[in-house]
Amino acid sequence: MRHTAFRQRMAEEFGRVRSEMLAQDHVFSSLGGRTVDQALEAGCTTKEVWAAVCEAFEVPPERR
Repeated sequence: MRHTAFRQRMAEEFGRVRSEMLAQDHVFSSLGGRTVDQALEAGCTTKEVWAAVCEAFEVPPERR
């Protein structure tokens, strides 16, 4: 998944403003104690990060 598609999915699921805040501020233990932005910068794939976000926020399987 490309970064633009990932950001679009985040915005669709959480709203543009909230998704940006989550990416910057929410620390995910499944991403090694990093935020979305930090994990992506560290080289995690968008697929890995999206899976962590979906798990943490219980996104229904049909929207994962």
